[in-house]
Amino acid sequence: MAVYAVGDLQGCLKPLKCLLEQVAFDPAHDQLWLVGDLVNRGPESLETLRFLFSIRHAVTCVLGNHDLHLLAVAHNIERLKKGDTLREILDAPDRNDLLDWLRQQKLVHHDAERQVTLVHAGIPPQWTLNKALRRAAEVEQALRDDTRLPLFLDGMYGNEPAKWNKELHGVTRLRVITNYFTRMRFCKADGTLDLKSKEGIGSAPPGFAPWFSHPQRKTRGEKIIFGHWAALEGNCQEPGIYALDTGCVWGGAMTLLNVDSGEHHRCTCPRA
Repeated sequence: MAVYAVGDLQGCLKPLKCLLEQVAFDPAHDQLWLVGDLVNRGPESLETLRFLFSIRHAVTCVLGNHDLHLLAVAHNIERLKKGDTLREILDAPDRNDLLDWLRQQKLVHHDAERQVTLVHAGIPPQWTLNKALRRAAEVEQALRDDTRLPLFLDGMYGNEPAKWNKELHGVTRLRVITNYFTRMRFCKADGTLDLKSKEGIGSAPPGFAPWFSHPQRKTRGEKIIFGHWAALEGNCQEPGIYALDTGCVWGGAMTLLNVDSGEHHRCTCPRA
């Protein structure tokens, strides 16, 4: 059995299939890990979700900010934005099956056998892996609870508070956790977030740095696979940290990683 991790799909199904063909992926034997942002901006968001749902027994997925946005729009919490390519999902006859599957997915996945962790944006430097998994579980429980789901989706938008505090509670607490795992790029060593800067490593605001670069990061020594940050172009130059978003939806390539061997594959198939 081989385990492959792939960068942000964002509705780009053809490059994904190109990569799976390159490695002769067999869902009966192999596993596909997804770093989130399965949908939106690309041309085949509905088809992408349907394909993943069809092989869901072979898929391990963490949620990204675009996936959460889809859930918020589907529950009439948020409106579609210019550039969103989610309408086909919302109008699809099988939307309920697809969206119910999506909300069952994790924010952080840890494979104890391989000692590898999967997350969309990253893990803040002040949290250990165990603490990150516990905090992720809080949001996952809200996503799976029919009563709490609308309250969470309604309150998850916003950049404040910019820093974790264990005394936080309710939706405010869940918002900070969600921002760490699905939106973070730059932060301070104490976890204070800057959620406005989206360019490469050199664009960090004064006092901020990429989440993975802080010397005192408590997950140092852990292998972490993440996406979200297309401007890195797959290069974070940090041992044990694998950046897989290489900007396919923006005209770049899609990247697939063999989790066990470390071998990378890229596909620059046209999106449309």
